[in-house]
Amino acid sequence: MITTAYVRTMAAYNAEMNRRIYAGAGMLPDAVRRADAGVFFASLHGTLCHLLWADRMWMSRFDGWERPDVTVQQSPGLIADFAELQRARGDADARLCDWAQRVTQDWLDGETVWFSGITRSERRAPTGGLVVHMFNHQTHHRGQAHAVLTRHGVDPGDTDLWLVVQPK
Repeated sequence: MITTAYVRTMAAYNAEMNRRIYAGAGMLPDAVRRADAGVFFASLHGTLCHLLWADRMWMSRFDGWERPDVTVQQSPGLIADFAELQRARGDADARLCDWAQRVTQDWLDGETVWFSGITRSERRAPTGGLVVHMFNHQTHHRGQAHAVLTRHGVDPGDTDLWLVVQPK
């Protein structure tokens, strides 16, 4: 379904877009970051926390990262302090880019089995499709974060893949 080049390109895109989103979010007062903005996880801060939570959850399945100790419902409160959240995001993006360099086509073409807390059951799916889902999930919620920033007059720049990273 996908190639190792796709994984590396999307990991680089993810890292750069997170850098831009966090730089923009850092320009806003904390009260604005935490205010209900009408997005799925309520606030910009909650959305950014959820994204980090989800990446950690998927990477616990893909690369043995430590699983988050909170549920999806609690994910908007994963890390209270914005500076700490920003550091954790940067660390996660560096680890994700490292992982992307180690991914093999055989692994992508395989199957992943995990226990889903959301469905409360063991799940099984093609690994490549799950990796696509992880990156798509990031893009989806970063779009919400981008909308919140734009609403507050912050322009995080271009978001089109081909303008952010050169696909490999």
